[in-house]
Amino acid sequence: MAQEAEKGTPIIEFRDADISNGDVTIIESLDMTVEEGEFVYLTGKVGSGKTSIIRTLTGENPVLGGTARVGRFDLTQLKKKQIPYLRREIGVVFQDFQLLMDRTVEDNLRFVLEATDWKDREKIRQRILDVLEAVGMTRKAYKMPHQLSGGEQQRIAIARSILNEPGLILADEPTGNLDGETADGIMRLLLDINRKRGTAIVMVTHNRSIIKDYPARVFVCEDNKCTEWRPDEA
Repeated sequence: MAQEAEKGTPIIEFRDADISNGDVTIIESLDMTVEEGEFVYLTGKVGSGKTSIIRTLTGENPVLGGTARVGRFDLTQLKKKQIPYLRREIGVVFQDFQLLMDRTVEDNLRFVLEATDWKDREKIRQRILDVLEAVGMTRKAYKMPHQLSGGEQQRIAIARSILNEPGLILADEPTGNLDGETADGIMRLLLDINRKRGTAIVMVTHNRSIIKDYPARVFVCEDNKCTEWRPDEA
């Protein structure tokens, strides 16, 4: 089960926020608070706005109204030059892994660190070792992505997401391309990161079995709304 976070400072806070995809409002009057260290699911049908919320959190989609904040960033006042700094404080895990296929696992991870101003070669080497150990992939550092299974590629993608020790990970259908057993392994890894590191995780999924097997707070997106599902009110 996902660990319940201690109540603290919200890492995500939406109040009466309108979420857009371009000029079109996808989610109206969103109220959502995610505390530091919480695990939260976003679920709903295709096109219901789940990914639009993720894109809003990374500064890709604008907020059209209301209040919206991620960590120390006010999304309603976000300037283009602030977006790279916002994204450094967020780890993102994608359904299709999005690894660089022309370089090794180690070089994939080094690329991210160098792009976020890491300079010291020894510190870079040690950080790569640390995150590979965290995801159980230390022996795969010199493999190319095409030499890895889907589950292994996703583990590397998760390692990439924690390189800069973010307070928040956004996981967009991270088990969508995986079989059931492999998906369970990825869920256990994400929950382990959530518990041991205190990293808040917002995970998009349509897989009801995962939500049942690994219960946590659930927000359901439908009919231009996204509201928390409460079993006692169902």
